Amino acid sequence: MKSFFEWFKASTKVKRWILLILVGIVLTCYGIAKILVSEEITFFELGKTVVIFVIGFIAIVVGIVYIQKRSLEIIIEANNTSTDKGKKAQHNIKSLIFNKRVYEEGPKIVVIGGGQGLNTVIEGFKKYTNNITAIVTMTDYGNIPTESRKALDTLPLKDIKDSIIAMSDKEDIMRKLMYLNFQNERLKGLNFGDIYLTAMNEIYNNISEAILKSTAVLNITGKVIPVTLDEITICAELNDGTTIKQKDQIPNIVVQKFEKINRIYISPSNCRPAPGVIEAIEDADVIVIGPGSLYTNVLPNLLVKNVSKAIKDSKAMRFYISNIMTEPGQTDNYTLSDHFKAINEHVGTDLIDYCLADTGEIVPEYIRKYNKEGSEPVEIDDKNLSSYSIKVIERNLSCIKNEKIRHNSDVVAGTIVEMICNDLKFHDMQNNTEYLLLQSVLKEHKKNIGKENKKNKNTKLIKKKNNNNRKTSKFKEKYNDRVKSIQNTESKIAENRKIANEIEKMEKAKIESDSNFSYDSIRRTNSIKDRRSHGRRNK
Repeated sequence: MKSFFEWFKASTKVKRWILLILVGIVLTCYGIAKILVSEEITFFELGKTVVIFVIGFIAIVVGIVYIQKRSLEIIIEANNTSTDKGKKAQHNIKSLIFNKRVYEEGPKIVVIGGGQGLNTVIEGFKKYTNNITAIVTMTDYGNIPTESRKALDTLPLKDIKDSIIAMSDKEDIMRKLMYLNFQNERLKGLNFGDIYLTAMNEIYNNISEAILKSTAVLNITGKVIPVTLDEITICAELNDGTTIKQKDQIPNIVVQKFEKINRIYISPSNCRPAPGVIEAIEDADVIVIGPGSLYTNVLPNLLVKNVSKAIKDSKAMRFYISNIMTEPGQTDNYTLSDHFKAINEHVGTDLIDYCLADTGEIVPEYIRKYNKEGSEPVEIDDKNLSSYSIKVIERNLSCIKNEKIRHNSDVVAGTIVEMICNDLKFHDMQNNTEYLLLQSVLKEHKKNIGKENKKNKNTKLIKKKNNNNRKTSKFKEKYNDRVKSIQNTESKIAENRKIANEIEKMEKAKIESDSNFSYDSIRRTNSIKDRRSHGRRNK
């Protein structure tokens, strides 16, 4: 009974539609009664009665439609783990549904990558669906392990813990918990996240199963799966043939040697995907790759055996989220087409359907800050992109978070969810529960994004696409003279080679002409001698 009366609270916004339905019923009944009781009725009165009846009928229909729409919104608000607690408490009607069944009917989304970029995408998607699977790398092998890892003899679980934090309803508390280092003498140096995942591993005797069960125990949105359980090392081969076998050393050596990365590979190359990885990709409605470090977070996942093949064979919508800024020591001076080229060279074509690229506005102070560190905005080079069968979707994806340029998780998730809704609409599924839920949440988040954009209108901004005003990165400034000297040297060498070839040809021609001249002179001399000797005989 208590749950029933909760529908009539002011915060539910239901009473207005009930009142509209009651007004509609009264008007409809009045119109019907007027016709039934009247023995004679003029044309004007008949028209007036019909209008009243129609208005009443429309009021009933509109009231029913909007009361159903509002009921659906209330259900979403009551089960949306991402809403503010104050707002959530106002709609305490969880008895109307079972657990999170509504959100469990949302689209199945697989995100692949690692690092902060992956976690940003997760933060956006968890507002729309519970069916999120994060496939992350465990690639810290070879790095100096922490004291906690040494003591517990655990696997490198940093990316796993970060993804669990991103999927949590209370990220701040979960972050403190996962990275809590005990101060107790007996536990000093140990990390709670490592202890917890080690304990779960001992229970299930399988790290993949332990991580999967951990997400259920911690009641987080979605699940986290390591891309492989094999011990792998990320290696890079530079253009000059140098091989780097330590992930953390790749950027430093690239900058020191001033050589670009030719290819990235994992060792061993035949490592197997972890249980559940291929199945999640095959069952996905949407696959999202990136954002993140192209060579150390994105490509290593795709190089694991059968992962890229499963993505290519999938019927899901496949997205690549482009980085906003280039990464020093990895993607210096890379345009968007350079990112596509690197992916195609490593895993082949037809992996991506759509690419989300940033054309937003970034505060100049932050651009200059990144320039000093060697980064610059990733340019959308339309001319070169035409050769790739990837549809580029340009959006204002950038925002400032903790003094750093980051992807706006709401815009990224909202753009992809909008495309899912358009696809459902195209297949005539507007009445599908999934479509209605996504549209309702999407509408609310669009309002919030619009409010944020209005706040930023008075801020002095710079457009990325204005290439004439783009700042030069520290990397380019440092090595620009060296690049020019190398280019000039190469051009001079080429010119010298041409001159040398021409001289060589001239010398050959001269030798041939000299040899012909000497042969002709000898022949003429012999002929003169013959004539003289012949003349003497005749005498």
